[in-house]
Amino acid sequence: HKGDQHYLICFPCDDDLAIHDIEHWLKDILVSQGKKAPGKLSFASPERMMRYLGLEPGSVSPFGLINDTEHHVILFLDSRLKDAPSLSFHPNDCRGTVVISQAAFQDYLTLVGNKVEYINTQENNNAQPKAQIAN
Repeated sequence: HKGDQHYLICFPCDDDLAIHDIEHWLKDILVSQGKKAPGKLSFASPERMMRYLGLEPGSVSPFGLINDTEHHVILFLDSRLKDAPSLSFHPNDCRGTVVISQAAFQDYLTLVGNKVEYINTQENNNAQPKAQIAN
């Protein structure tokens, strides 16, 4: 988002999501929470990725949130990821993958302190996604 809010959205690697669908879901979720809907979404520029996550394009993952000390980025995770026993992400470098247990990932999210919400990205285009704020 080109404004003052930034979002990181993670979903299973075998899914194919269109940015247009994500834009509608985020607007619905934020408006339902009484928040201002974002304008048109776009992918962050390399400069913004570096500024907020300390990462280059292609290496972005939730592990970059460790660099977002002012919590500018809201993390949206597909709700199916919450039930996975383990997760795999780039370790802030696109040349590798780290597998982390769900418990360790939840500990990491608590440590970094960014807002985390779970959304159902499997809803069809006409349905509203369901969101939960992580505890």
